[in-house]
Amino acid sequence: MSIAKYIPILLVWLALACHSNAPTALPKSPPSIPGTPVTLTTIEISAMQETIELNATAAFLQKSIVKANANGYLRSCSIQLGQFVKAGQLLYTLQNKESSALGNLLVEVDTSFHPNKLINIFANQSGFVTQLDRLAGDYVQDGEQLALISDARSFAFVLDLPFELRGYLPQNHSVELILPENTRLRATLTSALPFVDLVSQTQRFELKVPSASAGRSIPENLIARVIWVKSLKPQAASLPKAAVLTNEMQDEWWVMQLINDSTAVKVPIRKGMETVDRVEILSPKFGVNDQILQSGNFGLEDTAKVIVLKHVN
Repeated sequence: MSIAKYIPILLVWLALACHSNAPTALPKSPPSIPGTPVTLTTIEISAMQETIELNATAAFLQKSIVKANANGYLRSCSIQLGQFVKAGQLLYTLQNKESSALGNLLVEVDTSFHPNKLINIFANQSGFVTQLDRLAGDYVQDGEQLALISDARSFAFVLDLPFELRGYLPQNHSVELILPENTRLRATLTSALPFVDLVSQTQRFELKVPSASAGRSIPENLIARVIWVKSLKPQAASLPKAAVLTNEMQDEWWVMQLINDSTAVKVPIRKGMETVDRVEILSPKFGVNDQILQSGNFGLEDTAKVIVLKHVN
């Protein structure tokens, strides 16, 4: 039996086997579009001011001394440290030394003499008792200090202003005070002392709080922050700080502007005032519809390819 007639069959079988073992070609994925993911923002036209923060201290500028008006013993004390008293309120009663020593002996000689008669000492102004020097039972001399009352009407914040900032006084007749618990108050800049501190070169100003009850709710020596305005513009063109880029020397500034759907170009700028989160753009004059990169802009070259993710207001 000849093998030659089986050769074509074997060749066909081998061809089929080789074809079945060949790796299947994977479908080609579409080429990826190059570009940096970015978000966009636009110019905002609004009022803008550049400020710095200073410190001011709460204080009672006038204090009244309560004094003894005779030699003798304090028989009662009707006040406590920190108490608010009104003008004309009874503070102490005092028995002079002579009547305390002689007692009722002189009554037999002079019936008009009243040895137990007490001398009343009153508050001459409203305020807080910030110092209490004598209590009931103490012996005092005529003119001796018994207590100290801080005049509530004299309450103010004291600002030690660096002399170089006096040029900004015209726009700071009324300033904002921020207390440690973030309460905000308006205060009016009033009198100034006619000298500066020799060491710190600061001039002391008085800031009056309009509220009549401020002296009762704000303790003395509390330190508040003063928002001091350096410049103010009612119509300023600004961008978020994240949109403004600079070099290592911080002597050149620029933004990345989107000129079409996928290309951003480098645009040098001249900046003005700065706030916590925004920068004024003096030049060039961007339109309100010009699109500026806000994120993803760091390190991009001129005419960089980008992919816009979203617009940030």
